[in-house]
Amino acid sequence: MSDKKLWSGRFNEPTDAFVEAFTASVDFDQRMYRQDIAGSIAHATMLARQGIIEEDERDAIIDGLQQIRDDIEHGRFEWSVALEDVHMNIEAALTERIGDAGKKLHTGRSRNDQVATDIRLYLRDELQEILDELHRLEYALLDLAEAEAETILPGFTHLQTAQPITFGHHLMAWFEMLDRDAERLSDCRSRMNRMPLGAAALAGTTFPIDREYTAELLGFDAPCANSLDAVSDRDFAIEFGSAAALLMMHLSRFSEEIIIWSSAQFGFVTLSDSFCTGSSIMPQKKNPDVPELIRGKSGRIYGHLFSLLTLMKAQPLAYNKDNQEDKEPLFDIIDNLKGSLKVFADMIPAITPRREAMRAAAMQGFATATDLADYLVRKGLPFRDAHEVVGKAVALGVQQERDLSEMSLDELRGFSPLIDADVFDILTLEGSVAARDHIGGTAPHQVRLAIGRARQRLP
Repeated sequence: MSDKKLWSGRFNEPTDAFVEAFTASVDFDQRMYRQDIAGSIAHATMLARQGIIEEDERDAIIDGLQQIRDDIEHGRFEWSVALEDVHMNIEAALTERIGDAGKKLHTGRSRNDQVATDIRLYLRDELQEILDELHRLEYALLDLAEAEAETILPGFTHLQTAQPITFGHHLMAWFEMLDRDAERLSDCRSRMNRMPLGAAALAGTTFPIDREYTAELLGFDAPCANSLDAVSDRDFAIEFGSAAALLMMHLSRFSEEIIIWSSAQFGFVTLSDSFCTGSSIMPQKKNPDVPELIRGKSGRIYGHLFSLLTLMKAQPLAYNKDNQEDKEPLFDIIDNLKGSLKVFADMIPAITPRREAMRAAAMQGFATATDLADYLVRKGLPFRDAHEVVGKAVALGVQQERDLSEMSLDELRGFSPLIDADVFDILTLEGSVAARDHIGGTAPHQVRLAIGRARQRLP
């Protein structure tokens, strides 16, 4: 394949070798070859339909592109840095194979609208895979939540014991976060699915193209409405990066809890050996490396988002070479997000809850204190007074290292005569969680209803 540049007519001197390598993008944008070929096939089909090229030329172009795609997929294609990018490499190979018909493929388009189209097609394909992995993770969470709908553990605020909740309820909080992430990614896809092709370099083309037809062939909802915006817009990449950063933040928070829960100090869960590593010096160690690495990768994704924002912040219309720098951060976001979701979806079923340890922790820290305050309010005591009464009871419990449920009725009545024997129904952990029987509450009944609604929402 010739390394002669397809734009060399204007130039009298060859490109400096270092500049050639420095400005080339083929090392990383060749991953878009399928989308580039699909866009070219659609473009050639449209050109022939509009009478801009002959049908036999269209057929030769399509056949040649399909052969090139097969060569790439079987490792027979030689990429050239001298040809700069995936687009020029494929077009040069096509021209070498089929002759002058290959030179007609670029009629009515530019690399500016071509690359903008390729990136959207590539991200659209990858986004579907990301959503598939995200939904697989959501199903894994639902299965675990259903199995642990009645398992009691302490709920925390400020990482201090607050109130007893069920493990299933806690897992459903993570499901809700991830489900919002899925909504954001789907919403991002709808704005991304507009086609730049046909905008040409920046102003459109003088050829009688049919952009609506090309958009239909490529599965876009519509063509981009303005040619300047079509070639220079990278909002869709930034929006995806933002949604990815939020999703990674959620995975990082979840990772943090898994790390804490699996520590000897908490011991709430055991993580399968498959997702842990050992120490090179301490033989007893079992390190939760997978959640730790995902926690670390969140910062990497944040950095890429900021890179994309900075890349675009001072660009005048329309396309600028700066935009070559959009691909590597975008590709890295895709790769790491997809990998993080995959390993998380695999890891959730490998979590074994230690129910007795969870329950023992819920018995510490006076987790049912709010229940006692609510009990007194239902007996007619104003909440602030009830709060003070229970605070005094807790103070005694702290002094004597006893939970409220371990005090006698006479001791409790010493704090308020409104307290009767039925108080022990609400001071138990089971009574506490069962009492919160409303939408969004931690009662096992409500957890199961929430799981049922969630399963109906998922594809």
